[in-house]
Amino acid sequence: MDAIFETNLPGIDRHARGKVRDVYAAGEFLVIVATDRLSAFDYVLPTPIPDKGKVLTQLTLFWLDLVRDIVPNHFVSANVTDYPAQFHPYREQLEGRSMLVRRAKMIEVECVARGYVSGSGWKDYKRDGRICGISLPAGLRESDKLPEPIFTPATKAQSGHDENISFEAAASIIGDKVAGRLRSLTLQIYRRAAEYAETRGVIIADTKFEFGFIGDQLTLADEVLTPDSSRFWPRASYQPGGPQPSFDKQYVRDYLESIHWNKQPPAPALPPDVIHRTSEKYRESYHVLTGKPL
Repeated sequence: MDAIFETNLPGIDRHARGKVRDVYAAGEFLVIVATDRLSAFDYVLPTPIPDKGKVLTQLTLFWLDLVRDIVPNHFVSANVTDYPAQFHPYREQLEGRSMLVRRAKMIEVECVARGYVSGSGWKDYKRDGRICGISLPAGLRESDKLPEPIFTPATKAQSGHDENISFEAAASIIGDKVAGRLRSLTLQIYRRAAEYAETRGVIIADTKFEFGFIGDQLTLADEVLTPDSSRFWPRASYQPGGPQPSFDKQYVRDYLESIHWNKQPPAPALPPDVIHRTSEKYRESYHVLTGKPL
């Protein structure tokens, strides 16, 4: 079917709506639907990207399986037949882009792992040689590999960008024990994923995880290692000293910069060629990482 900008499930309680995901109440569970919405520079664009939501969901399922021995996760099923009966009439909107998950009490800290100096980490490093309070070697270039992956938490912003914080600041919000556990899990998952991605010719420069509690159990939740939550770089073209090409919305960002959008609403619509190339890039990320077509 065509790209889905917003799901429409009459009679079902919508629990939340994020920039990309529509979340529905399903009794003791939730149904998370990844739409084809795309945000850039903190605004949702009016033009959806075909298959983007399917890529986000299918990649998340792939990675959850790969790291399931490291940490429990909230996933129950991606088979619409297993969802509560009231969801079955909407199979066409849900198939391939949704997950039935257990409800979790989410932790109010974003868990970021960085293996390379890029994005906001590069900005921090240029300012004082540190990222989130972690001192790093002098003389690093943009996109250089770090000596060891680092845990760089961030606060969840209600609007705008999340803010990088130190480990100590994270611990003051969620407690020393939980912060230490999150740091350990984040780096374990990142290392596992980065090692696997290398075998597929992909560098995972950094990525962001979200965790919550289901009862007393610390649980991995939400999207995992997608092009929206990670920087995936092709190994073949990697050349530190500047930004790298990536498997994500780079075409969109480049286009928006080229038309000198002032990054204020209303966000501009995208032309067909940018939509097409961005959709291709998302599908390519799935194919390259999993070895399977979407």
